[in-house]
Amino acid sequence: MGIVVTGSIAFDNIMDFPGYFKDHILPEKVHILSVSFLVESLKRQRGGAAANVAYNLALLGESPRLLGAVGSDFDGYREWLEEAGVDTSPVSVIQGEFTASAFITTDRDDNQITGFYPGAMRMAADLSIADTGDATLVVITPDDPGAMAKYPAECRSLGVPYVYSPGQQIVSLSPEQLSDGVSGAACVIGNDYEMELIRSKTGFTEQDLLGMAGMVVTTLGDRGSRIETSDGSVEIAAVAPKQMVDPTGAGDAYLAGVARGIARGDAPADFGRVAALTASQAIAEYGTQAHSYGREEFAAMCMEHFGEDLISQVG
Repeated sequence: MGIVVTGSIAFDNIMDFPGYFKDHILPEKVHILSVSFLVESLKRQRGGAAANVAYNLALLGESPRLLGAVGSDFDGYREWLEEAGVDTSPVSVIQGEFTASAFITTDRDDNQITGFYPGAMRMAADLSIADTGDATLVVITPDDPGAMAKYPAECRSLGVPYVYSPGQQIVSLSPEQLSDGVSGAACVIGNDYEMELIRSKTGFTEQDLLGMAGMVVTTLGDRGSRIETSDGSVEIAAVAPKQMVDPTGAGDAYLAGVARGIARGDAPADFGRVAALTASQAIAEYGTQAHSYGREEFAAMCMEHFGEDLISQVG
C-alpha cells in the first residue's frame, strides 16, 4: 500500500504533574493567569503526529512514507523510524534548524497542557505530495498551517484520497482553510472536542461534515469512538489497555488503524476495532513510540479481544 503520512515530526518532552490542574487555576482570575507546575518526571521521546502515525502503520505491517520537514538533529530519529519500517526518504532536512519540539504536561486526570516549538516544521509548505511517488492514500496530520492548507488541494488535484486530521492546528487554521480540508476528504477524524471546534469555526453541522467528506470519525476517549458514513453510524467500544500509563499518542495510534483500514477497503466495524486495539497499546507504554509488536502478535491480540483475526484477513 502506498500510504503517505504528512505532518509534524518532533521530539516530545513529557512531564507528569502529581496533582490536578483544576486545583491551581482560578476561573475568576484567568485574565491574569500565571501558574507553575512542579513536575515529578521528565522524559524526552520521539514524537510528532505524522511520525507517530507512520510508526503505528509500520507495526501493523504497512510501509508508510513520511513527508515532513526536520532539523539537523534528526539523524538518530531517522534510523529509529527506518528500522521500524517507515520510509523517511521524502523527509526534508533543514540545516541550521532544530526538529520541532513539544512540551507536554499531564496531570492525574490525564488533562494535558502543551507548548510546541515548530522549528524546521515551518518549512513544510515548501514540500509537495507529488514528490513522494505514487500514493494510494494520504494522511494529513497537524503541520505548519501553510502545508495543511496546501495538501488537501494537492490530493484532489492528484486524485489521491486523503484522511484529514487537523487536530491541534484547528485553532491556527481559518474557517475557509478548514472548510477546504474537509471538502472531498475520504475521512475527517478528531476527538469530540476537536470535532466540536471544527463545527464551531466553520458553522457546519454534523450532517454538513458528512455531506462534504466520505466519513466522519469521532474518538471519545474511554467511551470508544463513532464512525459515521452515508450508510449509518458504527459505535466502536474502547479496548482497555493492560495498564494505564500514558494517553499521549493514543489518538495517533487510532488514526493509523483507521488509515490502514480505509486504504485496504475494510469495513468500518472492522478497522474501528483494529484502531481501538492499536490505541490501547500506545496507552500502555510511556511515550508515543514506546510500544512494539509484530503482526502475528497483533493478530493474536485481535483473537483475544474480538474472536477473529482482523489484521491478517485482508491484504
